[in-house]
Formats: sequence, C-alpha cells, structure tokens
Amino acid sequence: GMVMSMYTLLRNNPQPTMEDVTEGLAGNLCRCTGYRPIVDGYRTFCESENCCQLNGSTCNMSNGNENGSVEPIENGQPELFSKGDLLPLDPTQDLIFPPELMRLAEVKDQTTQRFCGERMTWISPGSLNELLQLKADYPQAPLVMGNTNIGLDMKFKGIFHPVIISPTQVAELISEWFVFVGVCVGAGCSMSFLKSVLERSINDFPPESTHMFRALLQQIKLVGGQQIRNVAVSTLGGNIASAYPNSDLTPILAAGRCTLVALSKGDQTSYIIYNILISVKLCLIFHMLTFCINYEYSYNEIVHAFRHAPRKESALATVNAGMRVWFNENSNVVKEISIYYGGVGATILSADRACQQIVGRPWEEATLSDVYSTLVDEIKLGPSAPGGKVDFRRSLTLSLFFKFNLLCVLCVQNVLEGQSAQDPVGRPMMHRTALSQATGEAVYCDDLPQTDGELFLMIVTSSRPHAKITHIDFSEALKLPGVVDVITAKDIPGKRFRTFTGYDEELLAEDEVTCVGQMVCAVVADSKAHAKRGAAAVKISYEDLQDRIFTVEEAIEKESFFLPRRQIERGDVEKGLREAEQVYEGEIRIGGQEHFYLETQSFLVIPIGEEKEMKVYLSTQHPAFTQEAVAETLGIPSNRVSCHVKRLGGAFGGKVTKTAILASITAVAASKTGRPVRCVLERGEDMLITGGRHPVWGIYKVGFMKDGRITAADFQYYANAGNVVDESVLVAEKILLHLDNAYNIPNLRGRSAACKTNLPSNTAFRGFGVPQCMLVVESMIDDVALKLGRLPEEVSIREINMYKEVSLTHYKMEFDPENLVRCWNECMKKADFRQRRQAIDIFNQQNQFKKRGITIVPIKYGIGFAEAFLNQAAALVHIYKDGSVLVSHGGTEMGQGIHTKVQQVASRELNIPTSLIHISETSTQCVPNTCPSAASFGTDANGMAVKDACQILYNRLEPIRKKNPKGTWQNWIITAFLEKISLSATGYYRGHDLDMDWEKQEGKPYAYFTYAVGCSEVELDCLTGEYRTLRTDIVVDIGRSINPSIDIGQIEGAFMQGLGLYTMEELKFSPSGVLYTRGPSQYKIPSFCDVPLKFNVYLLAGSSNPHAIYSSKGIGEPTVFLGSSVFFAIKDAVTAARKDAGLTGPFQLNSPATPERACLACATHFTQMVYESYTQPWALNI
Repeated sequence: GMVMSMYTLLRNNPQPTMEDVTEGLAGNLCRCTGYRPIVDGYRTFCESENCCQLNGSTCNMSNGNENGSVEPIENGQPELFSKGDLLPLDPTQDLIFPPELMRLAEVKDQTTQRFCGERMTWISPGSLNELLQLKADYPQAPLVMGNTNIGLDMKFKGIFHPVIISPTQVAELISEWFVFVGVCVGAGCSMSFLKSVLERSINDFPPESTHMFRALLQQIKLVGGQQIRNVAVSTLGGNIASAYPNSDLTPILAAGRCTLVALSKGDQTSYIIYNILISVKLCLIFHMLTFCINYEYSYNEIVHAFRHAPRKESALATVNAGMRVWFNENSNVVKEISIYYGGVGATILSADRACQQIVGRPWEEATLSDVYSTLVDEIKLGPSAPGGKVDFRRSLTLSLFFKFNLLCVLCVQNVLEGQSAQDPVGRPMMHRTALSQATGEAVYCDDLPQTDGELFLMIVTSSRPHAKITHIDFSEALKLPGVVDVITAKDIPGKRFRTFTGYDEELLAEDEVTCVGQMVCAVVADSKAHAKRGAAAVKISYEDLQDRIFTVEEAIEKESFFLPRRQIERGDVEKGLREAEQVYEGEIRIGGQEHFYLETQSFLVIPIGEEKEMKVYLSTQHPAFTQEAVAETLGIPSNRVSCHVKRLGGAFGGKVTKTAILASITAVAASKTGRPVRCVLERGEDMLITGGRHPVWGIYKVGFMKDGRITAADFQYYANAGNVVDESVLVAEKILLHLDNAYNIPNLRGRSAACKTNLPSNTAFRGFGVPQCMLVVESMIDDVALKLGRLPEEVSIREINMYKEVSLTHYKMEFDPENLVRCWNECMKKADFRQRRQAIDIFNQQNQFKKRGITIVPIKYGIGFAEAFLNQAAALVHIYKDGSVLVSHGGTEMGQGIHTKVQQVASRELNIPTSLIHISETSTQCVPNTCPSAASFGTDANGMAVKDACQILYNRLEPIRKKNPKGTWQNWIITAFLEKISLSATGYYRGHDLDMDWEKQEGKPYAYFTYAVGCSEVELDCLTGEYRTLRTDIVVDIGRSINPSIDIGQIEGAFMQGLGLYTMEELKFSPSGVLYTRGPSQYKIPSFCDVPLKFNVYLLAGSSNPHAIYSSKGIGEPTVFLGSSVFFAIKDAVTAARKDAGLTGPFQLNSPATPERACLACATHFTQMVYESYTQPWALNI
C-alpha cells in the first residue's frame, strides 16, 4: 500500500514536498517500524536533497569507533544503501496510461454492462434513464459506486443482494456545475473530486462566501486516506444514503443547509439535507442525483466542523459536529444558528433547543452558560448505547461547542574507527529483503501459488461464552456447491489436544465451549467463498451454562485461577511499611492489546502422498513446535512432517501456540481429503480466535519517607488469561521477575495470578507481561510523587530509589547498573529535561484548556529464557563450488532483521562479502529441534550457532589458505573440493544455563539486562482529551550493535507499539463476551500522525556485553515499555488541568489513556456536568 501510494504521488507530482509525501502515506498502517524508516526512504524523492527529516526526528548512533561504527557520510549520517545501485526516478520511463482506457473515457454513449455470477447479477447502466428504469424494475437493488457499505454488509452481516446496480457510467452522477446559490456536484463524485471542486471554489470566490466550502473541505481531508478518496469508494451520495450517525460529512452538510435532488421514475424532488437526516434513513428510497453546497456572501457567518476520533486519521469519529452561526451586521447578536452532532444517537442530532436559547441574544458568557445546561438535558445517551463511552461522548458535545465559541470570539474580535572495510558487523546495513518487500516480490505464505486440487479451510467458532454442545449439524453445508468436507474433533487420528504448562487445550471443541470464538469445526471447500458459505451453514446447538466469568473481579470471587500462583519477596515488607513515614494504596488497570500483525495466520499443508509425509508452509515463530503438534495430531513421527517458513508479516509473540493448533487442524483436513489445504484467517477471525496481550489489574501498597525514599512496596497482579492457559502462567511469572524495574526497594513483595475466564485465551505478546508490570510500578512512583507534591523525575523520587551500584535483584541475581545510570543521565541531558520542565510550567500557567506534560522513565529488561533449554540454537552452513554460501538456522525472519544480522555474522567469520551469502528459509528439514524466535534472544542464540559453523568451515580451509595466501575465496573453495574437504558444517550454541527456583525465590533467569530511558512531552486538549506527542528522546544501551540501523528501527517500532498500548488501543467485549473490536475500523493502532513531532534515538556509547555475540544486546522487546513515557506525560498534563480545577494529589488514570479517559480525568466543569454512573455498560471493563 505504501509503495502504491508513493507511486501514485510521483506519477502526479514527480517532485513532491515532504508534506505531499506524508499526506500520500496517510491511511497506511505498519506494525513493525516506527514509520520513520519509511519516510526517510521516500524523502529521496523530495525536491531538496537537504530536506529535513519528518517532524525534525533524528537517529543518533553514537557507538563510537570502538563499537565498529561506519564512516559517516555527508551531514554525519551513515549510509544504509548506495543510491548508485538503484535507478533514479525517471518519469519518462513510466508505463503510459493504457490508451484503451483513455478512449473508453472519451466515449460519450456508454452501453449497459451486465455481469452474472453464481448467485448475483451486477448491472452497470449507461445512462440516467436506464438507471431510473433499473431502479423501478429492481426497487430493492442497492446502488453501488465503490462498495464501501454494501460490501461490508455482505461480508460481515451476511446480507445478500441478487441484483446490484452500479451507476459508475452515468455522467450526471459524476459532474459539477455552478449555480447562483452554490456549487452542485453529482452524488457519485468521489471525495477527491469533491475536494478538488471545493479547493477551486475557495480560490474562485471571495473569502466571505466560502465559509461552508472551507468547513466541508476540512472534514473531507479526514474521510479515509488519500487512496480511498481517490476512487468512488467514498462518495458524497454514499455518505448521505448510509446515514451513519457518525458520518463526518452529514453534520456539516446539515448545518450548511445543503440540498439534494432525488429522482425516481417520473419524479424529481429537492430536499434540505437536515430534514431527512435527523429522522430516519428515508433517503435510501431515493435515487440521489445531485447536491447543492450553498454559500452566503457574509462577513458575519462562521461555519466550522469538529471531529473527535480514536486516531487522527482513518478512524470513525467518536463524536463530530457541524456548527454555523450568522450574526447581525456589525453586531455579536445571533441572527441564525445551526448545531448538529453525530455519534450521539441513531441519526445525527439537531440541538434545536440550544439554538433557540441563542437566537436573538448576544454571543457572550451568560448566553453560552444557558446553552451548556440545555445541551446536557437535550443530548441523552442510554447506559448501553452502542459504542459505549457515554459520559465522554456527552462531555464532547459541550467541549466541541466551547471550541466553536472560542473560534467565534476570535472571529468577531478579528483576532486572528580499525575494522576492515569488508566486515559488516557494527555497521548500519539495510534489511536484506527491504527492496523485494518494497516492490512486492517478497513471498509470504499466502503468496505461494495455488497447487492442483487445492482446497480452502474455514474455521467455525463458538457463538456462546460457556455452553455444552448438544449437536453439530453440517448436513446443509455439505449440500452447498464446492463444499468437500467438514472436519470435527472425531476426524483427528492422533492427539486431540495440546498441553501447555500442565493444562490441555482441545484442538476442536467436542463437548463444551468456554468462550465466544473457540474453534469447533472446519469446513473444507474448493474456494474461499464456498468454504465461507459452508461455514455459515453449519448449525451448532448449545445448552448454556450459567457460571460465566469475564472479569478478574469475577475470577477472584469464584477463585478461578490457573495454577501455580506465584509469589516473591525480599526483606520484611510489613516492617518496612510500619517504619515508613507515609503509606499509600493505589491501583491501575492496563487493557489488552491485539497483535495486529499485518499478515494474519496463514497455512498451506500439502500431503506428499507417500508414507504419510506432510509439507507445511506457514507463518510461525516456532516451526519445530508446529512440526511436533502436526505429527502428534496425525499420529505420525515428526520426521514425516517438514515445516517451512520463508518470512512472517509480523508476529510479536502471537504466532506460536494458536498457530500450532490451526496448522494441526489444517493438516487433519489435508490428511483426510488427500489434497492440499490452505487456511488464511481473515482479520476479524484472527482477532477473535488468537487472543492478545493480557489485561492486568495491578494493586499496590507503598511505604515511603518524606524525602521520597521508598521503604517497602507490596504488589498484587491479576492477569485475565482467558479460557485456556496458553502461556499465561509464564507471563505471570515474568511479571514478578521485573517487579523492581530500575528501583532498589529494600522490602519488596509481589504476587501474581492468571485468572481463568470465559474470554478468548490471551497469549505471548512482545514484552511478555513486562509492559503491564512496569506500568504498575511506575504508577506507584508517580503516586508517591503526587502524594508528596513533587515531580517523580526529581532527585528525591525516581533517582533516589534507582539502582546505582553493583546490586542483587529481588531474586538474588547480581548485576551492575552502571549503564542504567548512564542512560538516565544522558537522556536527561539530551532531552534538556529540566529547562523544558520549567517552560512547561509557564505554558500551563498561561493556558487554561491546553496543558503540556513531560515524563522520563527508565527500564531494566532481562534477556533470555528462564527455561534453560530454550536458549540453545543450531545452524547449517553450506559452501558451494562457486563460492556462494547458503546459511540455515533456527530463527525466523519476522521483519526484525535476524537474517540480515546472521548474514553479517557469516560475512565476518568467513571473511567474505555479504553478497555471497544467502538465507532461503527456516526449515525443520535443515535445522531440527529449533527454539522459538522470541524473548529478544533470536540473534544471540542463532548468531552464535552460525558463528560456530562458519568458524569450523574457516578452520578447515586454513591449509588451503596457507598454500595459496594470495588466492581468492573462489580459488580456495574449488581447491578444497578437489582435495575432498567438506564444505558443509553444522554449528551449535548451548546457551546460558539459566533457571529460577520459585520455592527458594531465587535464581538467574536472565543472561543480562538491556537498559533504556525514554522522555516524552505531550500537549493535551483538556476539552476533548486529544493529545499530540511533541517530542520523544530515547537512550538505549544495546552493547555494541551488530546493525545500528536495524536496531534503531526495532527501538522505534517497539516504542510506537507501546504508545498504542498505553494511549490508544482498546479491546472491547460485549456483556456476553463477544469481541466488538474485530478489525481496523473498530481497533486503532498508531499511524503516521501519531509519531512524535520530534523523535530522537541515541545508542549509548562505550558499552559492551560479554554475554552475547560480538558484545551486542537483545533489543526487540525492552523499548515497548518506553511508550509509557507518553502515558505519564499525558497524566502530567492532566495533573496540571486538575490543579486548575482545585484537585490535587494522586488519582487513577487507567491504560490506555484514551482521549475519553484523559478528558474525564481533567475534570473540567463540562465533564462534571454530565457525569453519571451506569450499571449496565455497553462494553465490559476487561
């Protein structure tokens, strides 16, 4: 998508500005990077070669020469690739626009086109008369221009239309013309077309007559991304006809008194838009022809549109509004006003009573005070209103009007270093497959070509949270065209379950289901469409069970836990609390998080047809685990199953356990049918079935002195594990192992529990419980500071409690925190923290409804697996007679660059260029018994195994090199072959002997620690809760980086994922346990617009690490937590707002700190006016 967006931009504008680039990329999502590398790459197309980085961001790789950094190029930045290796942009070499399409566009008389499918007919009329006749003949047939609404209804709601009319050829629907009262546009015009019309009109008409144009243009820029607006996927007519209550256009169209012309056979009628939108979806019965966007010649008119959404772009609005006021000439007395809200009812809502309060009165505080009270009474939302956030939405109606007030007041007042050049280790090196991924040549699982006789598998899931299965009826499904078979638990020839930490998990539910989304059976058909229809036809009968548990509170009450429950303690906590001068108890809740890897779970299982062999192509972090699962499920030895992983389109911990189960189900289907079977989950299925990060409830009690020293802390963590154990017990353990974070608390106790509930089971996610754990710890630090009336960054709070010399952790592992302290001091300096703190205090004193906040947080993150056997790795290296090298190892490439780093390792050890080294795939046929690519340990382990194999080969070649010291690599290899020297070797790395004894509460569960410190500053709109990250500075100790460019990319990507976790991403479940948020329209991850305006990443200089390859450190997971610096900066800004409201001291702000939570926490008088307590919320508080 990003490549095509840039291609389109360059076709239209060969010399774009950075503003053009960022606008063109809007709407595209990436889960792996922090977006900066993408923007940096596209900057090469900008007019100025010295174009600054987006938002002023910089990446500083200050490892110094002793770390093997590269020679800098111009501007002091290392070169990741040579532009000379790539062809320059030459617009003259672009493919010409197809002449036949140009000729087709020139033809005036279009003929009607019909396309007849198996069940549906698609008709595209050539003229308006034909369209009207078709609509008369098929009154129930929907009109489709871009399929935005109809397609979603058919896909997700199962709505079927035997006839669809597509009037894309009707000229009257895609035209524009000017009339006396405004601009008329066809109902079928795309948003981009309408945008261009409005932009021209703004230039052509006097400024005083373009208020409505500007307001509408403001909203159009927020409708989808550029790609969506470019085609008729989002039309003006579609926005009106769908009558969505949170449409961004309808409130402003209504406020502007715009009109539409509707036609039917023999009838033409004009309507004022607000008359039909505030009632019901009447306009669906009409064929809309044109819209007239009115204008008024008036200096006294103010028209504005407002919008609040979970994300600034490509997100449906929570609440929006269109407002228009017309003042009497040379007066502030209101002559006419319109206020329309979206997102607060079944249709848009006209605030008629509030408008009546204003008309004829001067625009002043007394008038507006009455309006606020009227709006509170006029706009009501029930406690279970769809979308939830009831108090927040009602508060937004007041806040948006207040923002309009501020705008009106302004307008009325007219205030307007010795390493060989060939050795790539330590140098920034481009990801080895970056170009093929950018061009679309990189092959993912679902890109594998279809094989002869291939079938598609679709999973059927439970619709009940807890019930007995009384019957599965798939007779109707088997009657449907293309359906071949239905797979149930009875079809599994081997083990019907997988065992995790002592608990069994059924592959397919047989007698009982324990959550909505549990896999019950699977339909196999000759196509995806047929399999989907077959799955919908399967009928499952249930007998509901009443003991349903959804929340951790319910689990605690019913003692529903997965065992063992863990506890760890050092010192005497009770004594420490007694000796403390102050004691405070607090809590915080951290919501779950969806992995949202861009490539969903994907599988292709091919039966070889001999001795029960199976080839499994899939997207997994742990091929050997899947190999074992498939073999046990089919009742065959593991040597009959080979798993192949080319690359993954993201994983983040989510492609291990459930992946093995899904692969096993697919393999059963392939075994039973004897044909290849493919299974690729759709986004909604993936989100429903696979689970995500554990929601955690953290409770703490802390004792401290008046100088800020913490004497004791007691923590209790409850994690919502879901219906099966998965890796939840291990997550609960890791939470306790990171209980201290960076702080040396003498008396410390932690307890954790994995709660068993009737929600889909949660699993591993980048950080494995640490991001949740540390947010609770830092919240405690924050509350101590607030209780003392100080800043948590002051020496008396965070620094005084930080580890400063060789110490023991609470599990008695010795470590040296020198680099932790260095990171802290350097980040304080690089971020200019203290001076900015003073500037923020001044800003907050001068601004009532805008507040800024700044926070700096540290992290100490353990690297490696506490289960020692998981730290081993193996590799296989072949050297061919032409000198080329093929490397195989047990790590999987997920975008994190492990293959690139391994390539650098092989290059150094064999002393050859990286261009001679190739890594094809990760395969259990080449390297057996691999361990998962996880825990930020992939390069540590697999790099050492490859190093071992390469050293073996290089030592074998030593006699050859001595005989011919001036020979080339290719000469040496040919000679070795002729002298019968083996050119293949296996390498092995035993790994660290790590362990944790939970009975003794001591051990060495980690090989070493990665340290980092992050500082972020935000600006918060107290009226809406919206915020912008103004600046982020990160200092990370990653030892001597093998590849600084990849490591910085990992740091930035992890930070952005953490930012999403702590401020944006929300999983919503219905009161009956149904996941609401099943796609990007409901679940929002960070986008380009959420990247800090200034983003600085620094690698700590002069660091080394004797415990890992080439003195590097694992970096994939630790900096996720640094996203919390934005969370605490928001909380800091909220604290300033609460101070204005007369509120001081600690307060609870749960994660994510969404605009809703931030706004309500500010406690403005608007939020206090609408606050109510509801007993039956729309969504569960998970």
